[in-house]
Amino acid sequence: MMLTGKPRARTLTGIARAQVAAELKTKYERGASIRALAGEADRSYGYIRRLLLAAGVVFRPRGGVKRPGRPWEEA
Repeated sequence: MMLTGKPRARTLTGIARAQVAAELKTKYERGASIRALAGEADRSYGYIRRLLLAAGVVFRPRGGVKRPGRPWEEA
């Protein structure tokens, strides 16, 4: 059974994938959530997470920041 409606997103490869990953990394490191990035890019949470992982992102702990500062980052 085929779903109708939204067309399938184009596959990113090579330089285009690296550029998108770098942009997503910058936004994530500035505080955007993976869910927000996925919604903005119209991609799945898992896809965005894999791109960020490939870009070398150090993920924040689950649940967001509970205290001032960012304890997961090295000083």
